[in-house]
Amino acid sequence: MTNKIKVGLLGFGVVAGGTYDVLKRNADEITRRAGSNIEVVRIATRTPSKAIGHVDEHIPVTDNMEDVINDPNVDVVVELIGGTTTAKDIVIKAIENGKHVVTANKALLAHYGNEIFALAAEKKVIVAFEAAVAGGIPIIKTMREGLTGNRILWLAGIINGTTNFILSEMYKKGLAYEQVLSEAQRLGYAEADPTFDVEGIDAGHKLSILAAIAFGIPVNFKHVYTEGIREIQEKDISYARRLGYRIKLLGITKHREEGIEMRVHPTLVSQQQLLASVDGAMNAVVVDGDAVGQTLFYGQGAGSEPTASAVVADLVDVARMLNANPEHRVPALAFQARSLRDINLLPMQEVISSYYLRFTVVDRPGVLSEVTEILAKGRISVKSMLQDEEHDGQATIIILTHRAKEGAANEAIKDIESLSCVNSKVVRIRMENFV
Repeated sequence: MTNKIKVGLLGFGVVAGGTYDVLKRNADEITRRAGSNIEVVRIATRTPSKAIGHVDEHIPVTDNMEDVINDPNVDVVVELIGGTTTAKDIVIKAIENGKHVVTANKALLAHYGNEIFALAAEKKVIVAFEAAVAGGIPIIKTMREGLTGNRILWLAGIINGTTNFILSEMYKKGLAYEQVLSEAQRLGYAEADPTFDVEGIDAGHKLSILAAIAFGIPVNFKHVYTEGIREIQEKDISYARRLGYRIKLLGITKHREEGIEMRVHPTLVSQQQLLASVDGAMNAVVVDGDAVGQTLFYGQGAGSEPTASAVVADLVDVARMLNANPEHRVPALAFQARSLRDINLLPMQEVISSYYLRFTVVDRPGVLSEVTEILAKGRISVKSMLQDEEHDGQATIIILTHRAKEGAANEAIKDIESLSCVNSKVVRIRMENFV
């Protein structure tokens, strides 16, 4: 057995506490798998009182991050403080000091991953980040290693538990978004400021990492289209149910001949699809490979020990690879760094999708023909249509379309809204059929 792997833990919040507990509770099993003892030897946190009394007395706890990253006895720095400012400085310094890094920080990697991975390659250290995407689901390792013989065609996932909880509760209880958000905050599923979650930014960070691993491109968060769930109304969830669909916030990336799509937005998913049945705060990712076909990965996307499970798995991987020739290690983004390609990233107007359109019209003859004429002009064919009678001579129209370019859909929506018989904005939700 090799010597101990000495770990410096940065932060002592929910995930860091869970990581410490899992390492201690499963020490024997982890040692048998890693071939080394993995031991926390130092902790830095802004609030040392959180760690003192929780960890063994012989482990020094400080509020100075530099004490950990400059400690010559620390082999691996585990960054669990979050954010993109202090965390970036700490990770860069740790790498420059020749230390391996494990992080759960998706925002950090989405914004600065390319720089961090390049420096790590130069310094011949490992940066592991399984916990950055989908919590306890081993999706990074699976795509980077288990599916390495495949050409990935597309992936789609529920990769934010907060929004999935909100949409699931709206579906089950028929409640408005604001009501369910308040409940999610009370239960701890949503932050006091939920913007990163409900606007799709958190999912966008994760999707940029998944797309890089899937297609061998640099991390490109700035090219990810993000649209959140604030505007989703209970009536749309109800109409979707009647039509055989569920609404989910999905991260979707596809490799088409023209380039790569990367987008996060509310999506109608057929109730026959497995993703539609993923409820509560759970996560799920479907990956389509040319050899393996579709594979589904499901589990807890957040929480203390589910995320700690991924952090510890990374520590075991570091322990196993510690003495390996750096050239023989699994690349951070699955492809050899020199083989990453700048493939064309498609703007949103070039994305191809189907659409759910809802709007209110004056209930008189000829209205539907005016609308369908506009759709036909944009080469958008109608899959199905639903009309709900309303009071005062108005009716609600719901149209499901076949696949069309986003740009064409945008033009059609603008033209429909300009019709004198249409007296509301057009609600548009994209639809995907994963076959």
